[in-house]
Amino acid sequence: MGGFEGHLYPGLSLFLYGLYQAQLVSRALICNSRVQYPPCRPWDQGRWAKLRQIYYIGPMKILSAFILVAQELNSVHGQLVLISKMYHQRDFMYRKQWQHLTLYLTFFLTGCADMVSQNLMPQRCVALEQGTQALGIFLFLPLMVSHMQDTEGAELQFHILLTQAMFLLTVVVTAELWAPNAMLIWTMKAFLYMITGSWLAQIGFMLFKPISGYKWMNDDKNDIAFATTFFCWHVVFNASLMIWIYGFSFLWYCYIFVKD
Repeated sequence: MGGFEGHLYPGLSLFLYGLYQAQLVSRALICNSRVQYPPCRPWDQGRWAKLRQIYYIGPMKILSAFILVAQELNSVHGQLVLISKMYHQRDFMYRKQWQHLTLYLTFFLTGCADMVSQNLMPQRCVALEQGTQALGIFLFLPLMVSHMQDTEGAELQFHILLTQAMFLLTVVVTAELWAPNAMLIWTMKAFLYMITGSWLAQIGFMLFKPISGYKWMNDDKNDIAFATTFFCWHVVFNASLMIWIYGFSFLWYCYIFVKD
């Protein structure tokens, strides 16, 4: 991603989606139900019955895609062209910007698939949602590998760790296509989404707004080693956060939700 905002906004989008998935998994484990079809309260009466039955995750993905595209276009100076025609050459222009827009297009497609399946079709098609999600992750991984071509030192280590998390997420969403109701797969998917999103946002701070006020040195082995340690702290933090989400969900569905 390019710039501070180019790392922060996509990272927050992935992290928030991971939190949403963690909440779904916690509710399914506590209520002993399937993750795709969580138990809902019987909103059969009242003027807001239809509104309360709408799934909002699809429109939120579409909205986030539009915000990310607007931020990317705002960072481009001049006209966004694909191929340059100057001096009888055909050079690929704005390579990283086009890669970013391709990634954001996958966010948009997954949002459209979720909205159509969850709100418009007479019967929900979970295979469509999961297949589109897997396609988006498949595109994300090679784009991240391509991003590492111009990096070195500490920045390269940041992106290698991000690519490792993306690879594991690709494996998990692929396995989910054959085991759509496996709780362990859903738990790992939520966990990896949170790690990927939080680390991507953290890369923006480390590269462009370091807390210490000093830039990371690409030729300093201590900075490279600390980057790996910092990533491990992210793993522990997200694992602790998932435990906290499960504990809060347990209190909500066992003691608060049933009393309303």
